[in-house]
Amino acid sequence: MHDDLKPQDDFHYEPIERFGSSMTGDLPWNIAALAGVERLNGRVAMLGFLAAIVGELLTGEGIVGQLRLALRSVLG
Repeated sequence: MHDDLKPQDDFHYEPIERFGSSMTGDLPWNIAALAGVERLNGRVAMLGFLAAIVGELLTGEGIVGQLRLALRSVLG
C-alpha cells in the first residue's frame, strides 16, 4: 500500500448512534444552533403548508392535482 493511501491515525469517526439518540446522547452538540435549525425547519414547513392551502383555494385542486397542473404547464 502506498504511503499516501494509508488511513490517518489521528482521524476518528464519531461513534455510531442508535436511531433517535442524536439529540439525547452525551455528545457535545451546540444546543442553541440545533434549536435555531429546528425553528427554521418549523417555519419553512408552515410556509409550505400555507402555500398548499392557498394553491388549493386558487385552483380548486388538492396537492396531487396542483402537482399535475404544474407538470402539465411545464411539460406542455
